[in-house]
Amino acid sequence: MARLAVPKTYKLYLGGTFPRSESGRTFRVDDAEGAFMANAAQASRKDVRDAVAASRKGAASWARATAYNRGQVIYRIAEMLESRSAALAAVLRTSHGLSARDATAEVCATVDRLVHYAGWTDKLSAVFGGANQVAGPYFSYSAPEPTGVVGVLSTGSLLGLVSCLAPVIAGGNAAVVVVEDDPVIAIELAEGLATADVPAGVINILTGFQAELGPHLAAHFDVNALDLTGATGDLRVELERTAAESIKRVYVPRRTPDFTRPPGTARLRAFLEIKTVWHPVGAVSLNGGGSY
Repeated sequence: MARLAVPKTYKLYLGGTFPRSESGRTFRVDDAEGAFMANAAQASRKDVRDAVAASRKGAASWARATAYNRGQVIYRIAEMLESRSAALAAVLRTSHGLSARDATAEVCATVDRLVHYAGWTDKLSAVFGGANQVAGPYFSYSAPEPTGVVGVLSTGSLLGLVSCLAPVIAGGNAAVVVVEDDPVIAIELAEGLATADVPAGVINILTGFQAELGPHLAAHFDVNALDLTGATGDLRVELERTAAESIKRVYVPRRTPDFTRPPGTARLRAFLEIKTVWHPVGAVSLNGGGSY
């Protein structure tokens, strides 16, 4: 007797758990040939608020973690994706119509991209900080610090999604990612994150429509920065204008990104704050005794 298939309903990834949308809504996801593939949770404004609240909690502990520890966690994500590579490639073949070779190549490139950014975590201070030359009896140095909570409007491909997300968390930030084009691969990624030692709240993935969720993310005063790689046209302009009201950092690529090329440092720099410290040096009398 033939059995009925059990279609999967993909939920959100929020605070380290997989809840349904607060609104109870779902939307249909079709495969590359237009046939039904799955149902995905359609996030609401309330889900955006919950994701930002979870990110704020996660950002505090993630920023305090050592650079070495953050690198270990990101490398662990790469390990988990490597172990799930066959399943991820199967999803890419179905959702994007890729050949088995191309799907496998994208998964391998995604794993390599994570390893790349895992290696950056303990090098940020050396590359983006350092001693400053000053004309005076002072020692001055600069050091990079996380911006905080970053909203990411991502592209639909697995490699594009990870290429946007990895530099955000490598710098010690927490992320709220909105995925519209391919929610299935995004939540498949989240299922790997859930077993990869990522602290709860550091990465939150909302599936839904950018035009609905983007303005709420841009207007939220507890979001410190936006990556608008996946937003285009009038929506991108609207989100930039809305983000300016709360003085957010906004990253917009100058051209359509080619994620297959080796990444530069622009995405890392975009979500780092540079703190500069001045300290007097030399013999300075303090009430007749001691010196700096």
